Amino acid sequence: MSEPPDLSHQVSLSQTSLSRAISDLLEIDDLVAGYREAIVINGLSLRLADGKALALLGRNGTGKTTLIDTIIGLTRHISGRIRFKGEDITHLPPEKRAAIGIGWVPQERNIFRSLTVEENLTVVQRGTAWTVARAYALFPRLGERRRNLGNQLSGGEQQMLAVARALMLDPALLLLDEPLEGLAPIIVDELLAAIARLNREDGLTTILVEQKARKILPFTDEAIILDRGAIVYAARSQALLADETAMSAHLAVAERPARSRRSPPSHN
Repeated sequence: MSEPPDLSHQVSLSQTSLSRAISDLLEIDDLVAGYREAIVINGLSLRLADGKALALLGRNGTGKTTLIDTIIGLTRHISGRIRFKGEDITHLPPEKRAAIGIGWVPQERNIFRSLTVEENLTVVQRGTAWTVARAYALFPRLGERRRNLGNQLSGGEQQMLAVARALMLDPALLLLDEPLEGLAPIIVDELLAAIARLNREDGLTTILVEQKARKILPFTDEAIILDRGAIVYAARSQALLADETAMSAHLAVAERPARSRRSPPSHN
């Protein structure tokens, strides 16, 4: 068995502001989880304070998507604990986690392609904090396309709609799994601006999984890098952005331009 990584030179989120925060919205302790017989998340611990934005980074196959799936309740729990708003949710099913305020935007952009933009929003609206008008204010493009069907939208507009649908459930924590994948640069900028507004103006706690580390780090407070299902680097986002050694060591492959042909799926 290989030796654990030396993190003595790095800032650990479990030892800094995230663990000392007055209100930790999300608490993960010694989590081990995966799919069927495969263990993907291996002894991971994390604290995320209310109102913070966390960048979840790492190369393909390091456990990023699996961690998101585990927080929402889609993986096999082996050991460890997850608490949300102080409540143990380790064994809650996904629908109950959503009901208590965990929003999720998967890579697949779950929208109803046969419904209009507005119908996509109204069909999931639950609370009063988020209205259709507020969603259009956040994403003006959706207001312009309100009568268009989901399958008539561009990839970027579908991603905006997927985020807006998650917001209609009034989440306290929003999980976004590679929201920038395959989007045009102008759409990337619009989407990041909207996510930053949600966090900085509305105080929505967010976790962003992304390959484009340099793009999202300026829009987040904290960053962690996963490798083999464990945290190997943790720091303030601005500190990681300035740490070329860490960026090169842990993210160099992930930061390469995407190839024209999509690689086989992995537990990323």
